Amino acid sequence: MIPNEVQAKVLWEKYQVPASKRIHLGLVAKVAMVLATKIQVNKKLLLAAALLHDIDKAAPKFPGERHPDAAVRILREEGMGEVADVVRSHPLHAILDPAISPKTREQKILYLSDKMVKYDIVGVDQRFALWRDEHLPVEEQKILDASYPKVKELEQEVFRLARISPDDILKVEEVPV
Repeated sequence: MIPNEVQAKVLWEKYQVPASKRIHLGLVAKVAMVLATKIQVNKKLLLAAALLHDIDKAAPKFPGERHPDAAVRILREEGMGEVADVVRSHPLHAILDPAISPKTREQKILYLSDKMVKYDIVGVDQRFALWRDEHLPVEEQKILDASYPKVKELEQEVFRLARISPDDILKVEEVPV
């Protein structure tokens, strides 16, 4: 099953997604839908994945789970395996792991959209600057540093396909969903 926006927001309630994370999810969906108007993708799948990619932020995690393992599990338990497959490839470290790196257009757009948003649409460079300001633990900083060039390559690929620039996303007000 691929949920619509209303059904996704019901899951926000069920899994007690914090208000600040709901803002992030909505903005990631907005960026993803702008790109989906320019690139042929399964819009319904992409929208659901964008709205649910952080569904696990307040959910209990099983031993050994890290983000987004719990989100993938939750989505599969909810009968949303196709959405889980897109969500699985969105964490920062995924781009460094060929087994889970974003491969489909939906995965690539979700991954990139997530890296362009904090609680505002800020773009990749600003998002990485915000992460650097967090003074991450050494291992997380290594992942951040190794990911950045690959994220920039993905940004170029997606925006070349969309035939727009990353700056165009920063100017978006409303997006048809």
